[in-house]
Amino acid sequence: MTKTRKEKVLADGEQPLADGEQHEVTEKSYQELIANMNPIAQPLASKKLSKKLYKCVKKAAKVKNIRRGVKEVQKFINKGEKGIVVLAGDTLPIDVYCHLPVMCEDRNLPYAYIPSKGDLGSSAGSKRPTCVILIKPHEEYQDAYDECVQEVSSLPKPL
Repeated sequence: MTKTRKEKVLADGEQPLADGEQHEVTEKSYQELIANMNPIAQPLASKKLSKKLYKCVKKAAKVKNIRRGVKEVQKFINKGEKGIVVLAGDTLPIDVYCHLPVMCEDRNLPYAYIPSKGDLGSSAGSKRPTCVILIKPHEEYQDAYDECVQEVSSLPKPL
């Protein structure tokens, strides 16, 4: 078997470009991402706080100090691990992770929703979207972590 070159599938109405040219990949703005949020996504991180959380996730992933995915995060929350829980607000169905905020509140863990699971996964160094990440404290990024904890804790909790 030999390797075959895969052609990119173009969206409706797009024309193939000449050799060497590439289609522009447009990123969605914060407002467009918020339009696709779940109704339970409260407290929602602001645009500024979302960027700080993405940077903190990236630093934590560099030193392998994160827990990724519902199953793993739930297991370590039950074991009593401390950290910031970052949830993606565009995850469907909601039933997949709707129990995690209650678990966080019971254990006094700070948690916040961000608009995009794709951005959360890519900031963790993965090509796959991720719906929940637990950032554990570490001395290499302690100042960024403390700042995120303070801002996430000050967000208004849902009723």
